[in-house]
This record gives sequence, structure tokens and C-alpha cells, in this order.
Amino acid sequence: MKKVLPYLLGAAVLVTVAAAALMLYPPDDAGPAPGATAALTPAAKIARGAYLAQAGDCMACHTTRGGAAYAGGRALQTPFGSVLSPNITSDRETGIGAWSADDFWHALHNGKARDGRLLYPAFPYANYTRVTRDDADALYAYFQSLPAVHQVSQPHQLRFPYNQQIMLAAWRALYFRPAVFHAQGGQSVAWNRGAYLVEGLGHCSACHATRNTLGASNGTLSGGLIPILGWYAPSLTSDGEAGLGDWLPQHVTALLKTGVSPRATVFGPMAEVVQRSLQHLDDADVAAMASYLRALPATPSHSDYERDKSAGAQAFLAAGAKLYQDHCIDCHGAHGEGKAPGYPPLDGNRALTMAEAVNPVRIVLNGGFAPGTAGNPRPYGMPPFGHVLSDVEVAQVVSYLRGTWSNNAPPVSGVDVNKYRSVPLD
Repeated sequence: MKKVLPYLLGAAVLVTVAAAALMLYPPDDAGPAPGATAALTPAAKIARGAYLAQAGDCMACHTTRGGAAYAGGRALQTPFGSVLSPNITSDRETGIGAWSADDFWHALHNGKARDGRLLYPAFPYANYTRVTRDDADALYAYFQSLPAVHQVSQPHQLRFPYNQQIMLAAWRALYFRPAVFHAQGGQSVAWNRGAYLVEGLGHCSACHATRNTLGASNGTLSGGLIPILGWYAPSLTSDGEAGLGDWLPQHVTALLKTGVSPRATVFGPMAEVVQRSLQHLDDADVAAMASYLRALPATPSHSDYERDKSAGAQAFLAAGAKLYQDHCIDCHGAHGEGKAPGYPPLDGNRALTMAEAVNPVRIVLNGGFAPGTAGNPRPYGMPPFGHVLSDVEVAQVVSYLRGTWSNNAPPVSGVDVNKYRSVPLD
């Protein structure tokens, strides 16, 4: 009984919070009346919605590999179980064809389905709540224009008690409030447009934020592990990770639009974002996002790691150096200098020296591939070595890369590597 009591007390507190939340939340309204969108022709409204759907990368979650577009079914693996994306085509029985524009607005703005059911925040309504009613109506028009696909949405596979609506209500009471985007005075039109895209439809903090044990985001872009994808989304404020404050504007826009720039190349989940979403945005919107990201307040970064000088540690790095000679030197150079434009330098590479070594481990295991975009139609790629190297060997070469030349980051172990060898790519 003593072991169960803390759980019972915790559940009682959450239920109490949920009940209070249900009483305190004001009734949902239809939101502000649409202005600009209402004046558009039906065709123009649909075209606007199609553009916004790409800006939000909606297809990434609502389409399975090889499946019908937006018919749902993709399983998102979370620490609490699997969340399966729903069908959002125009099918009236299994999609959202019977939904009204108000219903769709409530889903984005309030995180509630047509029947009043609370939606799980794997659907990033904590970001989408900032989307304007005009843009919500354009998105609604686009999804209603999609061919109806009769595909029943599958139930989520969440563990108890996370599968209970009352617990979700408690979570919302603690961590979610409907909001609207307000332009900040003193900032440029481009900065405000970039803030709207980054904080809202782009839902960048859904990946690039730290989360607590209940999965709630801190709302910043300070970096964090992505349990759904098994990658680390680096901090966009720290110059030691992926901060962009000292980048030239054209280098930031090139990275967002094409996936490559003189300073870096995107890979992993971000390559998919660029390929499916960002490359399709107009130049003004990409420049606006760059303006906002470059202006984010910088957080200091430093490494106080002291390299292990023991014989065992030196032998471990020497084995990594030998593997580098055998497999990496032809492309990345004897001193990690790389070969532009296809083979990035490894000396001083921030992707290697972050505290979290998840990304370099996964790249060595599975390969690293920049996205194919209009601006980078024939991207270079790094082959996978997971079938060639053991867990310990991957750890040796990654540790060597993190601790040689000017790089100074802690080594990784074979156990660290093994955690990600079996993580699915999709």
C-alpha cells in the first residue's frame, strides 16, 4: 500500500487540477472573424491553404510512407506510447469532411476535436494556437479540397494513465493556454513575420525545445532530444550548438531554403523539413524566418571537459584514429578540414561537439544525407557504416572526432551507440 499511495495521491492532484481547469476555462468561441481570407476567391483561398500546409509540414505526420496523402496512420513514438495521426482528407466518415471551419479552428487554436475530445499535444496545437483565423480558414479550405480517402483513423496506443482524457485535461491545465500572435512594436515587419512562422505554423519549438518528464515544452528554442524521432534538435540560441546570430543573413536563408550553406548542411529530420516544407516557401518568408532566428537572444556556451589522459582512454582514441584513416580520411581530410562543397569539415564542427552525441552516432550508423532541393538538386551524402562497424568501433571513431583537432567533447561508449542502432529511421 505504501508503494501505491504516492501514485494515488498524484492522480488525485491531477484530477483535481483537471476539474478546476474545466470550470475555469471559458467556453470556446469561433475566434476573430476572418478578414483577408474572406475576400479571396475559393481557388485563391485553397492555394493559400496549400502554401500554409507546406509551411506547417502537415504531410510529414499525416501521411505514411507509401500511403495516400493526408490519410493519416503514421505512428509517432513517444515516451508514453504511440500516437497515430488521423485522416484529415475530405472524407466525411473517416476524415474531416463533415467538419466546419469553426471545428477546424478549435482543433488548431484550442486543441479540441469536433466532438469536444481533447487532442494529444503530439499534434502541436501549443504552437498552432498562434495561427490566425484567416490562415486557419485557408488551411480548412485546402484540406476540404483534397480527394476523400476512406481510411479509418486508428486509436492511439498509449499506456495508462496517459490514455485518459481526465489526465490530458490536467496536463492542459498545467501547460497549455490558447493564445494569439501579437506583433511586437519596435521590431521590423520581417522580424514579426518570421516570429509568426517560427513560433506558429513552423512549430520549431516542437523539436528545438527542452521537455519535462510529462512532455511539456519550455517554449524556447534551447534544444532538446526528440523522443519521437530519436535525434537531438540543437539549441538555436547557443553558438556552441546551432545558434545563427553570427551568420550572414544569406547563409541562413541558403540553409533553410536549400539545406546547404557555406557554414553547415542539414541532415536527419531537419533534412526532411527542408525538403518537404521550407524549400517551397517564398523568398520573403524564408528571409523573415532568418531575420527572427538571427535575432534570438544568445546563450553562452563553453566546454569545461578535461580530456582523459589515461592509457586506456588514449588507446580508445587511437583505435578511432585508425578507423578514421580507413574509412573517413579520403573525404574529410587528414586534419578534418573537409572538401567543399560536398564534404564538410569536422574540425570545429558544432554537430560533433554538442553535449549530446546522438546525431553523429546516428550519422555514422545510418549515413548522412542532405535534402534534394531545387537549390541543391544533386546533394552529396555520406554512406552508412552500421553494417561495417560494431558498436564499440562506432563509439571509437565518434569519440575520436569529438576529441581531436580543436574539438573538445566527451567520448561515447558502445552502450551509447547501441541505444540508437535499433532506432527506426522513420
